[in-house]
Amino acid sequence: MPTLIVTTREGEERSLEGEAGLSVMEVIRDGGVDEILALCGGCCSCATCHVHVDPAFADKLPAMSEDENDLLDSTSDRTATSRLSCQVPFTDALDGLRVTIAAED
Repeated sequence: MPTLIVTTREGEERSLEGEAGLSVMEVIRDGGVDEILALCGGCCSCATCHVHVDPAFADKLPAMSEDENDLLDSTSDRTATSRLSCQVPFTDALDGLRVTIAAED
């Protein structure tokens, strides 16, 4: 199983094993990190699963949709590597992916 490394808002680093085929949001949620609200359940209609992706992995992710881009524009903590974790499929190629949970809006 690929591993996802998550840094919480408090700076705690957690290593989570995730099933390929889930979204990054689902891996975080299933791994017991409760800082991701994911109010829309992964439908790309809120921004409560906002994360900052380690720049080393940014080019390995699928392109951002216009809807995701618009939702990220509504957040106060957007950076060049911001993504909605529900829109990033977790794959074996992303083993070791590092994300930091964005500040809560």
